[in-house]
Amino acid sequence: MPVHPALNTLRPEASQAPESGIVEVFNYGRDRQGLIPLWVGEGDLPTPGFISEAAQAGLTAGETFYTHQRGIPELRQALAGYHARLYGRPFDPERFFVTSGGMPAIQIALRMVAGHGDEVVVPTPAWPNFAAAAEVGAAKVVEVPLTYGNAGWTLDLDRYFEAVTPRTKALFLNSPCNPTGWTATRDELQAILDFARARGLWIISDEVYTRFFYEGERSPSFYDIAEPDDRILYVNTMSKNWAMTGWRVGWLSAPPAFGQVIENLVQYSSSGTPKFLQRGAVAALEQGDAFIDFQRQRAVEAREIVCSGLEKTGRIRLVRPAGAFYAFFSVDGEPDTRKLALRLVDEANVGLAPGDAFGAGGAGFMRLCYLRNLDQIREATRRLAEWLAK
Repeated sequence: MPVHPALNTLRPEASQAPESGIVEVFNYGRDRQGLIPLWVGEGDLPTPGFISEAAQAGLTAGETFYTHQRGIPELRQALAGYHARLYGRPFDPERFFVTSGGMPAIQIALRMVAGHGDEVVVPTPAWPNFAAAAEVGAAKVVEVPLTYGNAGWTLDLDRYFEAVTPRTKALFLNSPCNPTGWTATRDELQAILDFARARGLWIISDEVYTRFFYEGERSPSFYDIAEPDDRILYVNTMSKNWAMTGWRVGWLSAPPAFGQVIENLVQYSSSGTPKFLQRGAVAALEQGDAFIDFQRQRAVEAREIVCSGLEKTGRIRLVRPAGAFYAFFSVDGEPDTRKLALRLVDEANVGLAPGDAFGAGGAGFMRLCYLRNLDQIREATRRLAEWLAK
């Protein structure tokens, strides 16, 4: 494609926004006959009927007009009720703000606390969209690589804290982590919160995978230890728990005092999330606990199939993840995982994401999303094992 002569007149934050390494492989292999796609972060189940029916009822009722910028009251109340059940204490509906997906929640959080010349400290490997969103907003991301060893992935808190400079405005934490499955303990969260409080830093806490935790109903959370007015912005989405990735409904949780600021930022981005989609989200939160349990049990079984099958090959380095639904592993003799991902499309008919798409800390690794039909997971594992044997 020819280069447009005005390309160099665009803001560098836009023109230099990185291409997603995940999307590159996805585009390369999306039309391959019989390919098993394990590259993106979603399961293979369609949205449950009771959620779709609630949205359809809203659509049929003509709920197609502009709506509350902060989210319809029913959804904000449902979010408060969901959190109350999950964390065992009451929540104020006024602290929840509906966004058009988890990505806009992250973008709004970043616009609130970090801009030109500011820094945000991020453990990596990490979902690449956060760093890209920060840099498009002219903030600088400071990566702190997780440590990988026999115990799996760990975060060196001293190294994390030492990355903070006078320009640092926020600490970003995704726990359980995409792609590694690393999950912060309550003590680690307390140490991070104490550090942030002492230095007046914001925390942006991405808890999207909190229900995909293999040692309990949910993972440890800042909600367990924080005061309501702490400088924490929680970002989340309907996408993973309730198989609603295509719906683009998420939320931001923040002290109610920031409500007008957040409402303004919603107004100047999406102008609100469609009301009929919010009806589906209400149904998901109020009726979807059994579906979450089903998804989590499915993930438990798939994790065992993938991890045990790949470990038997003797060619991969892998530790079972504590949370999320990804296997993140390295392959002996294959340091260039971008090229490896493209080869696996051609030679094994399996789609995986290259680890270097997740920051410098992911170099040399591959990500496999295993939240899928167990027969497909068995077949994908068999194909990979056969390829590795060659």
